[in-house]
Amino acid sequence: MTSFALGVGIGLSLIVAIGAQNAFVLRQGIARRHVGLVVAICALSDAVLITAGVAGVGAVVERVPAVVTVVTVAGAVFLLAYGALAFRRALRPSALVLGEDRAAVSARTVALTALALTWLNPHVYLDTMVFLGSVANRETGSGRWLFAGGAVLASLVWFTALGVGARFLSPIFARPGAWRVLDAAVGAVMVAIAAVLIAGL
Repeated sequence: MTSFALGVGIGLSLIVAIGAQNAFVLRQGIARRHVGLVVAICALSDAVLITAGVAGVGAVVERVPAVVTVVTVAGAVFLLAYGALAFRRALRPSALVLGEDRAAVSARTVALTALALTWLNPHVYLDTMVFLGSVANRETGSGRWLFAGGAVLASLVWFTALGVGARFLSPIFARPGAWRVLDAAVGAVMVAIAAVLIAGL
């Protein structure tokens, strides 16, 4: 169980950091729009990437820098576009009215955004497939899969807690000003991450 606990600990240390994916889950959780779908996509994607890393795919990705470059460019462009949308929302904030207009953004749009924020983020590959994969493969025998199981559980618990827990912030976001601050912060995070990605090329 030491390997499992190590997987949980290291997995949480990587996932909890503020990033594009967490900012999106938080926003959807506060608005209570397709939260289960977003949590499922993020957690399942992490599970696939962590499993692939433990299986050795991370080592292959590390040896083919062109793959990382393509994902980095695509991810930076997407983050800049999403950041621009967040800034536009910040300029025209609206109060949160629970139960009203909850389906204004379709499940398909939300799902595609969650997938893009996950799979077009090169940091996700480096954190899950390369880093977690390399740490897991230092474990002997079944230890590496126990480590992977711990990391996958950490991802599931975190995204569920973030998505479901965010609803307790809903009273605060009944005011347009609160949405202005949140969307401005989300836009800043997206643009900052995009700048870091571009600078690293």
